[in-house]
Amino acid sequence: MPIRQQNRGKRLPTRIGIGLLGLAMLATAACQSTAVDSAGSDGFGHVHGIAVNPGDGRLYVATHHGVFRVSAAEPAKRVGNGKQDTMGFAIAGADRFLASGHPAPGEGGPAHLGLIESTDAGHNWRTLSLAGKADFHALRVAQGIVYGLDSTTASLMASTDRVNWQVRSTVETNDLAVDPGRAETLLAATDQGVRRSGDGGRTWSSASGPALRLLHWSEPTQLWAVAPDGQILRSTDGGAAWSTTGGRVPNAPAAFTVDGGTMYVATEDAKLLRSTDTGATWQAM
Repeated sequence: MPIRQQNRGKRLPTRIGIGLLGLAMLATAACQSTAVDSAGSDGFGHVHGIAVNPGDGRLYVATHHGVFRVSAAEPAKRVGNGKQDTMGFAIAGADRFLASGHPAPGEGGPAHLGLIESTDAGHNWRTLSLAGKADFHALRVAQGIVYGLDSTTASLMASTDRVNWQVRSTVETNDLAVDPGRAETLLAATDQGVRRSGDGGRTWSSASGPALRLLHWSEPTQLWAVAPDGQILRSTDGGAAWSTTGGRVPNAPAAFTVDGGTMYVATEDAKLLRSTDTGATWQAM
């Protein structure tokens, strides 16, 4: 079943959302946004994922033109010199980033980066595996297991050492979340409801519950989601039951994450926002 994703302005045969990654991409750098304007002449381009680094507590933004660090106190700043099209993006620990995507224009090497890693908060990157073979549009990490949704094959893959991979299944999804306490439990957000896997993505249940676009599983009892209409939902039982928080994401969301009591969202009209009241009000970053 095809999964749709926008990449370099073209439609690809896979569809995967971003939570730390993009269901729908942000507008190009021509959009008027303080964060984009201050990010450099090429700006963000598309935003594919956002996540908070526990090493410094700041928000990092994976974009069409590299990885940027963003805070409320300073303009967005590219980290290091890398300008790769950073598609799948996950923070696996303090200053330890995982990513996938494509080299920057003019750079050599294969068209697909496979899995790359930075151990210095995005300043430098090295290839770990699958160079030229995989283009992960979503990466999730829990208890040492890395899950990736490969756009070239529409496959969910898993690795325990970040070098050797297993193909687990094909799943149509807007976004993917992994239980931080039970790494074999995954949820896939779809327009028909939520699908669940209890065996590391090898098999999936039928869709049930609300239609969802974006997911973030911050703690075993704190699962957050964004519905197609922008409503923010929460589940305390691993997605069996959902309740609305009363908050709503302004405009169409492209990326979503939660850190402690703060929610962050990137929207399709090139804005980065934060909320400390479960989405009732938002402040521009």
